[in-house]
Amino acid sequence: MTETRLPARLANHPTVRAAHARRAALRDTPGAPAVVDAGWLREIALRAGADDVAAVPIDRPELAAEREHVERALSGTRSLVSLVVRMNRDNVRSPERSVANQEFHHSGELVNTAARRTVRALQDTGFRAVNPSATFPMEMDRYPGRIWVVAHKTVAVAAGLGAIGIHRNVIHPRFGNFVLLATLLVGAPVSEYGSPIDYNPCLECKLCVAACPVGAIDKDGGFDFLTCFTHNYREFMGGFTDWAETVADSTDGADFRHRVSDAENASMWQSLSFRANYKAAYCMAVCPAGEDVVDPYLADRQGFMAQVLRPLQDKVEPLYVTAGSPAAEHARRRFPHKQIRQVGDAGRSRRRIDPDGPPEPDEPPKPDER
Repeated sequence: MTETRLPARLANHPTVRAAHARRAALRDTPGAPAVVDAGWLREIALRAGADDVAAVPIDRPELAAEREHVERALSGTRSLVSLVVRMNRDNVRSPERSVANQEFHHSGELVNTAARRTVRALQDTGFRAVNPSATFPMEMDRYPGRIWVVAHKTVAVAAGLGAIGIHRNVIHPRFGNFVLLATLLVGAPVSEYGSPIDYNPCLECKLCVAACPVGAIDKDGGFDFLTCFTHNYREFMGGFTDWAETVADSTDGADFRHRVSDAENASMWQSLSFRANYKAAYCMAVCPAGEDVVDPYLADRQGFMAQVLRPLQDKVEPLYVTAGSPAAEHARRRFPHKQIRQVGDAGRSRRRIDPDGPPEPDEPPKPDER
């Protein structure tokens, strides 16, 4: 590489002199490798806290939709590295939502930390790398729209770390769907890449269909994203807008308290002051797929349903649905003991501030961190 002649003031700067001295000392030794060694990368990622890892080249056809967004985050990205962190299954299965959400939050910290530590090791070895958020925060200035930098599920499937089940979660062959995902963007090729697995770990048991309190998952494999988003993500994004508009529309404190219960306000306050909480994620809780997960289901399917599925079905809780929707009908028919709460469209304001502005999108963003 031909070096540019530097002005005297810059050439004599202590930082520049130190860099030149280091380069001179290493002149007769190999420089930074041009390719990331896959074995080294795996060892680093596992030591950083990941439970599984695999890489995939950015030019894979199934990743075509990711290239533009990945390139914006790290120009010159050559490889995507998928990290998997296991969750504690019984925490996720608990009907006590504080237990389940604490597991989601802590596992999110673990996977983000593992990603950051792995990127630090790549950086120190001479590779450019970025670790976009595995969970929130995301690019909320683009909301409603694509708020995530890279689709973690898409990358994990392309790298061979699982397949998408009927509930639209990634099912790892060993750990099942009790995983959180992260993706590293790396500006170099990796010596070995993963490939999609040749089967789907999903057992098609339809327990996720039975568990979903708002009927977002159909028996035939269909999935209603807006229904899931309206209920499960009530306190993340769209539900907050609906709650805030309820505050604005109330004539006084008594009217507001009539519209929103104390428990709902306390839950929203908790999500705003601490971290947003999922309302359900029951589809994940009941999933028996995965080599490390399946034994209790195979040993006693009726017992499994009594222990895992029914406590979630029997739980008394509010269900957030839009008026007149299939979700509202499903909730009334299947779960009459639960409280039906009719709310506005998730992710969309009930009215635009600027009537002459551009039309609103047809649907809210589709979070891909789960």
